[in-house]
This record gives sequence, structure tokens and C-alpha cells, in this order.
Amino acid sequence: MSVRPIRFPVVALAAAAVALVAASVSVAASPAPVVVDDSTQPQTITIGGAPVLSTTRTVQHWFGQTLDPHNGVTYGYNMVGVDPSTNGSATIPVDIIPLNFNVAGQSFLGTDAVPAILASPQFQNGDYSSTAFSSTGPTTANPFGGSKGPGGALSAGNSGVQLEDATMRAQFNKVGTGYHLILGTPVVHDAITIDVPSQHGVIATRNPARGVYFADVDVTWFAAQLQNLNNSLGYVDPTHLPLYVTNSVMLYFGRNPANCCIIGFHGAGIVPGRSTGSVHGNGNQPVQTYAWTSYITPGTFNPANSWAVQDIHALSHEISEWADDPFVNNTVEPWLTPTAPQYGCTGVLETGDPVVGIGFSKGANTFEQGPTPTGVQVTDGTYHPEDEALLPWFMRSSPNTISQPTQAASANVGRYTFMGDLNPFPGFRAPATGC
Repeated sequence: MSVRPIRFPVVALAAAAVALVAASVSVAASPAPVVVDDSTQPQTITIGGAPVLSTTRTVQHWFGQTLDPHNGVTYGYNMVGVDPSTNGSATIPVDIIPLNFNVAGQSFLGTDAVPAILASPQFQNGDYSSTAFSSTGPTTANPFGGSKGPGGALSAGNSGVQLEDATMRAQFNKVGTGYHLILGTPVVHDAITIDVPSQHGVIATRNPARGVYFADVDVTWFAAQLQNLNNSLGYVDPTHLPLYVTNSVMLYFGRNPANCCIIGFHGAGIVPGRSTGSVHGNGNQPVQTYAWTSYITPGTFNPANSWAVQDIHALSHEISEWADDPFVNNTVEPWLTPTAPQYGCTGVLETGDPVVGIGFSKGANTFEQGPTPTGVQVTDGTYHPEDEALLPWFMRSSPNTISQPTQAASANVGRYTFMGDLNPFPGFRAPATGC
């Protein structure tokens, strides 16, 4: 079932909002946890969307267009940063806003995850020439794939850069040039504590045998809280990326906690009445982009089919999608992939959706690296970024002369995902297919 995109009118969001408090409060004792189907894959969504305006009062971005030879349509798109053809560099200011949740008598503190996020490949420079581990493909014993497997060559020469910078440089075959998309050193703001009403949140687990529990919160209710924050926090700046961070908080849809788990989203919208008085600014009104991500406690998802879905997997997904589709309106020829059936047939340029759950290891991680509460060891001392589908995959470019070449010479020439040959699924050794 697809839950992308979700669009909430601003008025409805304001009406649904409840008070946010600045300190933790005591809540009633927890009921029995909800058990979620452990075989399901995580999901992500987008919120809202904004028209492309001739405004500089938003995140720095550029416009490009590419012909899809399959249907003969030339698709236009906006992406964050500078046009790669200029070999220029852009640095985007980032505001991290930790959210501390109180749900059913338990606290889930976004502040706990912030140091690990700051130390992660998302903000620290690293070497992407190789990786120690990567997701496996389907086998007879494990038809879904997704367990921990060996790594190998990743993106030759792509070193001394952040994760998203490495991904963008590979996407446009700009490794070794002056082209960069850099996330600035984040400003970490004071945490905001949110008390979740009992009708909008529960404690859940995907498998009691692993003993990992998380907050399971109604997506419609939470999206209202976030939109309220975007419109009320004085430091939220349209030229920055506000990054809302939670720890072990997932979202459900359809008012059913079993319909879990949304692990992140990004969005955009015209800022109503922020210092300019009116949303009618003759094309120069501010447009705010933003993202929410949850740090994922290792063992939340089944390591047999979702090994990579831990720590910054959701963060890497949302940052990549924000960079390639900041205003949530880049469309492509509709695509469908068996690796992500939860999205159905979709025609959006969302780079993480086709490969959700597929990833690799990178960097040294010291946060939450012990066994789960029941003694199951799923960690390996690293972070687990998601692979990302690249523009030529969506554009059906074949041969692909846009992206960095694959690790081994191929008829396609360029790679269709950041992992290239390390992505074990055949659907990513060729362009996207239709619905």
C-alpha cells in the first residue's frame, strides 16, 4: 500500500495541533505493547509540496532537465546546491531540532541520538572507495534478501567527503572535480518535548524475542506538530534545512498502530505570513524545506531481511531525497520495483524509495552497539547508510552516460544506484521499469 504523498492543509494542521511542552512530565503506566509484523519493510513519505518559484528565499537549488527515451518526455527537476556542470560547490546550513517524546509512560529522547548523528558519515568526511559490508540479495533460504553480506569496491576516488556529497558526485560523475554539495556544521537547538496523547501513540515492537521497543505514533497527528513548529520557531530559516530528530519513534497510518513503520519524511511549503505578511509575494515568498528522521535502534528491524535498517538508515534516505527533490514536485515516468512494493506505482523522483532497506556499512559508530535487551547481537560497530537510486535509473537512460561508471565495465556504462555493482538486485543493473 502506498502512503506517498500525504498533503495536509495548513488550517487542518493548525487545528489538529496540541500543546508542546518544554520539559518531561509523568504519564500513566504503559499498556501491553503492540506487536507489528516483523516481515514488513519500513516506509517513508513526503509532506506537502511547493510550486517552483523565482525566489531566492529558500534553499539554494538549481534546475535541470533530462530526456526519458522510453516515453520521449523531457522531465525538468530542481535539486539542492549548484548545477554539477559548473563544477561549483554549495554549503547548506543545517538546524538540528531534537524532539523528546513521552509515549505511554516511556520517554524516547532525540537528544540521546544527536551526538551519534553529528559523528556519522552524514556530517563527517569519509572515504567511499570501499565498504566492509553490504546487503545481500535473495536466496533460496532467504527469498527477500537484505541480510548482512560482504562489501567490496564502492565508489572509486570518492574520498574526503560527506555521504550526500559522495552520492551527488557519483550521480553526476563528478568524483575528483570541484563539484560538492556540503551540509554545513549543524546548529543544535534546545530539545522540544512532545507528550503524545494515548489515542495517538503506543509502545510497539516488531519481535518480542529481540526485546527492542519503540514509540509508534499517528502520522497525521505528528505531521501537524511538525508543521506547527515550522511556522512558530523563530530560528527556522527558509535558506536552511531544519532537521527534526527523534530516537526510536516510528509512525503509523490509517489510525492503526499495526500499519507501521514510517521512519522519516521530508517536505516543503510556502511559509504563511512569516515576516512578509502575506503568502502572495509576487513569486518571491519564502519556501521552507525540512525533514524529519528517526534514529533507529539496532534490532528494531529484523536483521535477516532488513540488516541495514538501523542507526542513520532513515537519515540518509531523507537527506538524499531532500537533495534530489527539495520541493516535493519532481515527477518522472511512473516506476514499480519488487524491492519496495509498499510504494506501489509512483511517478516521483524519490531516490530512497526504490532501495529502502538496502545499504552498506561506513564509519565507526559507538552508540547503542551492544546486544539487544534479550541478548541478540545485530550491530557491527559501523553506521548503515541506505543505497540511493540515481537520476538515470528514473530517466531510463541507457546507456547511462550521466553517472559514475559501474565498478566493473558494463554495457550500461554508468551505475543506476550509488552502490552500483554492490546492489544485489537485478532491477538496479538496468533502468527503471513501468507499472
